Amino acid sequence: MMNEKDLVPVEIDLGVARKGELNESFLKMFGGWVETIMQAMFGGSTLPVTVKGTRQEVRSFANVLGKERSYMQAYKKHGLDNASTYKSKYSLDKAVKAFEKVTKLKWPFK
Repeated sequence: MMNEKDLVPVEIDLGVARKGELNESFLKMFGGWVETIMQAMFGGSTLPVTVKGTRQEVRSFANVLGKERSYMQAYKKHGLDNASTYKSKYSLDKAVKAFEKVTKLKWPFK
């Protein structure tokens, strides 16, 4: 059984587009990292993550992750056809647009 010391830390640099280092390989890894972070959030486990970037990039990343989590919780609790779920999805969509505008990265989930 793995413990927290066995986990490889995830390091995400949100400034790759700003630095001109954005490529398909990064986008694929970014999607995998976000998926892993979400699984850890819902599984109740911890995951060592370092996020680099400007203050605005990091804040928008944290915001969109939180909105993604809220939407998934609303979906699980109320289903898709519920006002709370729609409201949560709208908030998520706004956060995704803000994240994409700030970082120039596509959010891996739609």
